[in-house]
Amino acid sequence: MNPHRYFILNKPINMVSQFVSSHAVNLLTDLAYKFPPETHAIGRLDQNSEGLLLLTTNKKITRLLFQGAVPHKRTYLVQVKNAVSAETVIKLSNGIAISAPNGTQFITTPCIVKLVNKPPNLFEAGKPLHENVITTWLQITLTEGRFHQVRKMVATVNHKCLRLVRISIEDIVIGKMQPGEVVELEEADFFSLLKL
Repeated sequence: MNPHRYFILNKPINMVSQFVSSHAVNLLTDLAYKFPPETHAIGRLDQNSEGLLLLTTNKKITRLLFQGAVPHKRTYLVQVKNAVSAETVIKLSNGIAISAPNGTQFITTPCIVKLVNKPPNLFEAGKPLHENVITTWLQITLTEGRFHQVRKMVATVNHKCLRLVRISIEDIVIGKMQPGEVVELEEADFFSLLKL
């Protein structure tokens, strides 16, 4: 039996976290990297989100990472329209009511939210904004990831999400990886960095 393999990808914007789709979208198979058969994404980033995506041939990892007893931290850089007040940062940090897919409301678990400067080494994506557009960068660290949660959180406090970049899951970070770049990790390192 072949040993399992483990990969980290800096997922580009305008790409889904899948290898096949019935829709005309950019897929993981479009990357210049030959993944082994049975590779799948662990968790998802939606088409308009960027950054760290984990992939593996080991089907048990999703359950260990997202359904285990110990929650795992995920950190995002979020660019939103307009200036964000300190009061809004506190609101987001304390937990906020967002809509759930079934039409009900859901209170997010308290999380860490910080105002940050735009990272100097962050790759550009999408169309440049007009120079007069005021934006704010937030760093948000969660231990849960409901459907479009970060986007809904900032929308609830009246800020439009312009960019959403996942920069880390536990101790795995994208660092200076470029969009579309793939790095393979040894199994022991993968488990250790994810605290599994």
